[in-house]
Amino acid sequence: MSNTLDPRVRDAAHRWIAEDVDPASRAELQDVLVSATSGSTSAVAELDDRMSGTLTFGTAGLRGAVRAGPNGMNRSVVIRATAGLASWLTGRGRSGGVVVVGRDARHGSTAFAEDTAGVLTAAGFDVRVLPEPLPTPVLAHATRALNAVAGVQITASHNPPGDNGYKVYLRGGVPLLAPADTEIEALIDKAPAADAIPRSESWSFHRSALEEYLDRVSALPTSADRRLRVVATALHGVGAKPLERALNRAGFDDVLLVTSQAEPDPDFPTVEFPNPEEPGTADALLELAAEVDANLAVALDPDADRCALGMADVDGTWRMLRGDETGVLLGEHVLSTTDHQRHPDPLVATTIVSSTMLTAVAAEHRVHYDETLIGFKWLVRAGDGAGTGLVYAYEEALGHCVDPDHVRDKDGISAAVLACDMVCRGKETGRDLAGMLDSLELAHGVHETGQVSVRVIDLSVIAAVMRRLRAEPPEELAGVRVSTEDLLPDSDVLVLRGPTPHGDVRVVVRPSGTEPKLKCYLQVVDNVVEQGSRTELAASRRRARELLEDLRGAVSALVES
Repeated sequence: MSNTLDPRVRDAAHRWIAEDVDPASRAELQDVLVSATSGSTSAVAELDDRMSGTLTFGTAGLRGAVRAGPNGMNRSVVIRATAGLASWLTGRGRSGGVVVVGRDARHGSTAFAEDTAGVLTAAGFDVRVLPEPLPTPVLAHATRALNAVAGVQITASHNPPGDNGYKVYLRGGVPLLAPADTEIEALIDKAPAADAIPRSESWSFHRSALEEYLDRVSALPTSADRRLRVVATALHGVGAKPLERALNRAGFDDVLLVTSQAEPDPDFPTVEFPNPEEPGTADALLELAAEVDANLAVALDPDADRCALGMADVDGTWRMLRGDETGVLLGEHVLSTTDHQRHPDPLVATTIVSSTMLTAVAAEHRVHYDETLIGFKWLVRAGDGAGTGLVYAYEEALGHCVDPDHVRDKDGISAAVLACDMVCRGKETGRDLAGMLDSLELAHGVHETGQVSVRVIDLSVIAAVMRRLRAEPPEELAGVRVSTEDLLPDSDVLVLRGPTPHGDVRVVVRPSGTEPKLKCYLQVVDNVVEQGSRTELAASRRRARELLEDLRGAVSALVES
């Protein structure tokens, strides 16, 4: 590692400091520059990284570490990004339209939201700012309800505490989809320096956004008896109080929050990583559920667009459900309660890496099913490209869209409310969540899913592995003969499938879109030999879990060699 500062990096840093609108960011970058100029090896590397380019405006927007310089989330980067977005909207004849701006409670969110609103207002848009830190689904709902030309939420979802982000919705409250993302990014590159971009503070506040959202969410349940004990956490994010209010308004008034995690805190002090998918993150929630003999446990991620459920197994031990388990449970519930007068031709959808059980559930209910590429930008456009008839969509990473007519994206709060309704309806027939899962597996087969992830430092390693697998695809995995399907050019994904005596296996391999990882999604399906037999169900689960472990080892060896 060199301790010599590249003159081009030095000059770029001087220019950025001169044009930065934030005194604190200027001082921060100046300190790094001084250390790098003095020959500090670590400072040279850090300055090079900060000046190596701007944050990429991907399919959802920006996301990165809160720090000074073009390769970080800071006020100047946000101002230039908003100028690019404003230019893109104006170029499509949407100047003067409504744009909704919201934020979570992460570091920098308030200033970033104000700068976003300021640039859009100065550019002639009718800007409505949410008056306090609120969940991302509230912003998505408001964008759709107001027929806004765009919505911007300042959030980094479940990223580490040091990150923040800038998420963009288009008209209808739908996530960005190519080529809009690259077109906006090109306009950001052409934007002037941040200190030369006009801003205005004459925006208005959309003070009724939360109440309107809660009114809609609370109308989702249909169960007659709503006596239920629910424990919940939002992992120090902004969802705890809105979730509690949504549940109370819907008639679920026995709600207990994990008190140590109930208030928004950008440092997320009680969890190592604020993602309910991560092992151990929901431990406090499960402990509370067992202590108070709850009927359901709910964990939201920090911006409340993802929802994880916890339940008591038959032995009384509490555990978190996998995203696929929650996905098919909610899918069955939605289809069992769909109003076919309002939705005469229903559609449900999931992604190519999620469990395939939803296709069997859809077939049983005689509704349309679609399987999309990964991400809600695809799911909400399932079927005909516009999501016509969509009543439910989910992805295995805890994202559930249970009310597409009003929130056209994943929504953890509405999913939690509907999950409570589902548990209440189960109680009417004497079934808890474990019993509901049993019924689904007896009818459609055991679907065991898992992941193998390989984290790398050098991204070229991932590309090399994908090239090798394409050139020499495996003929068998864990004793199962497999064939390989390549999804290029649509997506950099390989799908491996093979039959087993009682079902099949599937492995989906792809580079992560957000982390330096190669991700492999595993599924083993084992159909119950004698439907209705609990003994055969237990045998099917045992076979599926054993094969999944063998498959995990085989896939690990395949991608790590």
